[in-house]
Amino acid sequence: MLPETIHALSSLDNIVGVKEATGDIDRGRQIMELCGKDFAVYSGDDATSRELILEGAVGSISVTANVAPAALREMIAYALDGNREASTAADAKIDCLHELLFLEANPIPVKWALMEMGMIESGIRLPLVELDPKYHHQLRVGMQKAGVL
Repeated sequence: MLPETIHALSSLDNIVGVKEATGDIDRGRQIMELCGKDFAVYSGDDATSRELILEGAVGSISVTANVAPAALREMIAYALDGNREASTAADAKIDCLHELLFLEANPIPVKWALMEMGMIESGIRLPLVELDPKYHHQLRVGMQKAGVL
């Protein structure tokens, strides 16, 4: 949807926010400016969540949070407080996961990571398939860097 469409919808009583997952900070900023402070904008793109929250978004609907919830929460708390330096440092610990968890279609890498962490059993339902073994080492190294493995 265009930011102008989101703005028009924001005037409806039962529409109170939007998940902005394009990764375009300027677009997110434009939506926040058009819709005002009473309309909640959530980031839906882990790689740019910190920056969008620092610009005024109220939180994140995150894939990375499935694998590193405490670390993502820390980064978001700092960003919500407007602490750019601390949020950037916190994000640096997990930023590799923002990309690695999309090596294949979501939630395939997330399911594999959770299985690798001992959180769930192996297996995934069709039409999804197991994470391609060629990605196992790469994702495992990223998980180690993020401190979740």
